[in-house]
Amino acid sequence: MTIQALQVPPIGTNCYLLKDDETGLGAVVDPGGAPEAIRAAAEAMGMTPAAILLTHGHYDHTGAVTALKEVWPDLPVYLHPSDAALTEKIDSLMPPIGQTVAYGEGDTVKIGELTVTVLHTPGHTPGSVTLQAGDALFTGDTLFCGSCGRTDLPWGNTEDMMASLKRLAGLEGDWRVFPGHEETSTLERERRGNYYMLHALGQ
Repeated sequence: MTIQALQVPPIGTNCYLLKDDETGLGAVVDPGGAPEAIRAAAEAMGMTPAAILLTHGHYDHTGAVTALKEVWPDLPVYLHPSDAALTEKIDSLMPPIGQTVAYGEGDTVKIGELTVTVLHTPGHTPGSVTLQAGDALFTGDTLFCGSCGRTDLPWGNTEDMMASLKRLAGLEGDWRVFPGHEETSTLERERRGNYYMLHALGQ
């Protein structure tokens, strides 16, 4: 499994290219902008995109979806239905992105020989998910290095966020954490030093 990160406009969102090294198939996680850079990076790493996986529906994570669908028209776009419903309201935070495939708690998406498992981790948005693949967690705007996503935006919920952070902290073992913004981390590092996760654990 190969993971490449691109920081894309408009606000420095982390877009990830996840490639199955056995088959060359891959997924684009949270293409928030710069579709040409994303396409070029996929070509450079020899990745054939098989899916777009969205951790939630905010514009800075979905902004390049429409342009990428023009390049790869058969590519399915996965989004939790709670956020997909909000994109139909034509709100500036969650603009329309066209047809999506629903996924949620416990669902899996096959990317070549890789299995991506969906954890529903609401709080930042009602449909926020964390994606497990190999030893990696793509946490979107749920868990950041040393912090967590905002809950003061429309449809955010602090109680849900605390429950989601507690759930992630309770996962067995250590994981590489690939958040929606800023630097990468590990789950063990966040268990030890993330104020919000420690608060969620009652510590």
